[in-house]
Amino acid sequence: MPTKVIYPGTFDPITNGHTDLIERAGRLFDEVVVAVAYNPKKQPLLNLDERCDLVRQATAHMPNVSVTGFSNLLAEFVREQGGNVILRGLRAVSDFEYEFQLADMNRRLAPEVESIFLTPANHLSYISSTLIREIASLGGDVSEFVDPAVVAALTAKFNPA
Repeated sequence: MPTKVIYPGTFDPITNGHTDLIERAGRLFDEVVVAVAYNPKKQPLLNLDERCDLVRQATAHMPNVSVTGFSNLLAEFVREQGGNVILRGLRAVSDFEYEFQLADMNRRLAPEVESIFLTPANHLSYISSTLIREIASLGGDVSEFVDPAVVAALTAKFNPA
């Protein structure tokens, strides 16, 4: 049976840590759907279309990866997509409690779907979208941590010509 993993997140913006997880998931699963969440409560810097476009650019070299936005309950989205696995990333022990709660709730809402966790490569474990936005907003160089398309998008947001 082919496996389709759904990797949900806000991706505001996508980082090399996210891309690392997507690449590794692409080797483990037949299909990876990067599900970019529309979450107005988080007040993202980049709108949903911008975030989806940047994820597409960062993952263009991965033939079994697709990108789509979503605004409904994750369990329902996974069913709509025909997914059977939810992928979540863990950077540090501090992520675990929240992710554990989400996995338990998703198991309750969609018992046919498994949740799995991957950790990014050690040299990427400290990167977060929040840090990237903060560094970029203060004029710092984030090119080591994100795709060139993300650098360009952040530059346009924070330093419009």
